[in-house]
Amino acid sequence: MTTERTELLQAAADHLSRYDPHLAPIVQRFGLSTITPHNDYYRELVDSIISQQLSVKAAATIVKRFVELFSGNFPSPEQILERSVEELRAVGMSRPKASYVLDLAQHILDGQLQVEKLPNLSNEEVIRELTAVKGIGEWTAHMFLIFSLGRTDILATGDLGVRNAMMRLYELDKLPSPDEMRAIAEQYNWHPYESFACWYLWKSLDNEPAL
Repeated sequence: MTTERTELLQAAADHLSRYDPHLAPIVQRFGLSTITPHNDYYRELVDSIISQQLSVKAAATIVKRFVELFSGNFPSPEQILERSVEELRAVGMSRPKASYVLDLAQHILDGQLQVEKLPNLSNEEVIRELTAVKGIGEWTAHMFLIFSLGRTDILATGDLGVRNAMMRLYELDKLPSPDEMRAIAEQYNWHPYESFACWYLWKSLDNEPAL
């Protein structure tokens, strides 16, 4: 990890501890975030579609079977498009997810989605590009922004884990709506480190962040 990265993670931890007494003990317990951006964008998107609404363990099992379908090597978009929905379903995917993976491969192959250009786009532009693919919604786009591109100020308003953690930590009567989540983030001055606040909320549930 670079010195610059360590300094960013420390700044986020210090900021959240200073302004949010609810998060401070969680930061103290878990230390610096382990979010590590990378540039394997295509694989990340395939994995994220497969992993939607599954436990980490179940998703890992299906991804493993999916890769084994291609002789143990992660397939290119061209290789994916050589397979049928039924072949993809055989590794444990639902029919919709199988079609979504095929749609993603088609978008990449025909240039509708140019993943190598995503780092140059704004958060809103990335969300717009990704959600044009069937099966990629705002949740997946938020996870991609946080864990792949390393954007530091993303509030994952659609993530059930974050919502559950906020309900528990801030003693809410019910799961917060996106507007209520944004209000809490503003009240406790999470900006510009909302992504890291989400990470600490996940950790408070003793979960590993998905994606």
